Amino acid sequence: MAHTSEPLKIAIAGASGRMGHMLIEAVRQSDDCILAGAADVPTSHAIGNDATGFLGQASGVVIESDVRKALQNSQVLIDFTRPEGTMAHLQVCRELGVKLVIGTTGFSDAQKAQIAAAAKDIAIVMAPNMSVGVNVTLKLLQMAAQAMPTGYDIEIIEAHHRHKVDAPSGTALKMGEVIASAMGRDLKDCAVYERYGNTGERDPSTIGFATIRGGDIVGDHTVLFAGTGERIEITHKSSSRATYAQGGLRAARYLRAQSKGLFDMFDVLGLK
Repeated sequence: MAHTSEPLKIAIAGASGRMGHMLIEAVRQSDDCILAGAADVPTSHAIGNDATGFLGQASGVVIESDVRKALQNSQVLIDFTRPEGTMAHLQVCRELGVKLVIGTTGFSDAQKAQIAAAAKDIAIVMAPNMSVGVNVTLKLLQMAAQAMPTGYDIEIIEAHHRHKVDAPSGTALKMGEVIASAMGRDLKDCAVYERYGNTGERDPSTIGFATIRGGDIVGDHTVLFAGTGERIEITHKSSSRATYAQGGLRAARYLRAQSKGLFDMFDVLGLK
C-alpha cells in the first residue's frame, strides 16, 4: 500500500539479542518504518557497533548503552528485554514523549501498575505475546471458555527452549487470565502451578499449568478442555521468532494514531 506519511521512526531495545535482531530485520524489511535508534545493556559486546552489522549492512544507527541517546530521533521504542530494563526505559520514554511497545514478560503487579501510570502520558501497547496467531488463539479460548464454563477440566501446557528464565510463560499465564475472566473468575484464585506427591483429586474449578523446557523450542502452547467423553485441544506453535517481530511492528503502527493510553494486541488487531 502507498504511504504518503513519513516513515515511522522506531528504536529497538536489546538490539544485539535474538529478539532485537529479529526486530531490526523486520524494521529494515518494512516499507513504512525506519530504524532510528538502537540500545543495549552497557555490558553488551555490540555497543558502538552499527545496529545492522549482523546483516552485513550499514544503517548508520549505532547501538547505544544510553537509552536516552537511542531515543533522540525516535517516535516508538520496541522493547522485548527484561522487566528491570523495560522499567528504566519506560521512565525515559515518558519524559521524552516516546511511545512504547512492550513485549517483555515477567512483570510484578507493582511494575504493571507503573506501566499503567505512564500510559496516562504516553501511548503504550503491552502484550505478553505479540504474535498475531497467538492473539487469535486467545480469542478462540475466550469463546470456548464462555461456551463451556462447567464440566470441563482446563489444563495449559507450554514448552519453550532451554534458555527461557521465567515459568510458566507470559503467554500461558495470559491464556489462563483470558479463560478465567471469560468464566467470571480470577486466575489468582484458581491457578495450580505445580503438582507433586499426593495431590488429592482434581478440583474442577482450577486451571492447571504444566511447563516443559528443552532444546530450541521457540514456543508451543496447548489448552486442554477435558470433559467426560470428549476433549477440545486448542494449540498454537511458533516455529520462528519472526512472528513476534511482525506483531511488534503492527503494534508500533497502531500507536501512530494514539497519543496516550494502555493498549493490548486485541486493540491492535481489532479483536475487542
